[in-house]
Amino acid sequence: MNNAVPPRPELEPLRKSITVNLSAVAAFELFTEGLGRWWPYKKYSVSGERTMSCLMEPRQGGRVYELRDDGETFDWGKVLAWEPPHRLVLAWHPGRGPQTAQEVEFRFTEQQGATRIELEHRGWASLGDQARDIRANYEGGWDTVLGKFLESAGQGT
Repeated sequence: MNNAVPPRPELEPLRKSITVNLSAVAAFELFTEGLGRWWPYKKYSVSGERTMSCLMEPRQGGRVYELRDDGETFDWGKVLAWEPPHRLVLAWHPGRGPQTAQEVEFRFTEQQGATRIELEHRGWASLGDQARDIRANYEGGWDTVLGKFLESAGQGT
């Protein structure tokens, strides 16, 4: 008799896209170097109201993290691929250990004076039994985050 637990089926990647009236270079720079200017970190962070900013080190292997009002930092993830102005891939684990990281890929495609940004959030299995609930939270969360990016780029929601 085989008592092995069958593997959980992998949840589908979460996909979102927006179009911003910026060149790919400008969109990528605002998205990455300007992260602390547009990310809704009072709502989406480890420290909530105590969060002062969030930052991304602009290189493969760089940290993505938040800075709290007392100077303490909290890792959100790590840059896995840094290909300006076309592609960014993050190991993503805000508020959790790196062993729970998923991948979040952003693609920036310039088209007719604007840039389409496509997000794919994948690798939910690393979250174990919480994967389905966490994925459901990100469904609306990414809409809010991308909406704030659009506002920052002067395009509202």
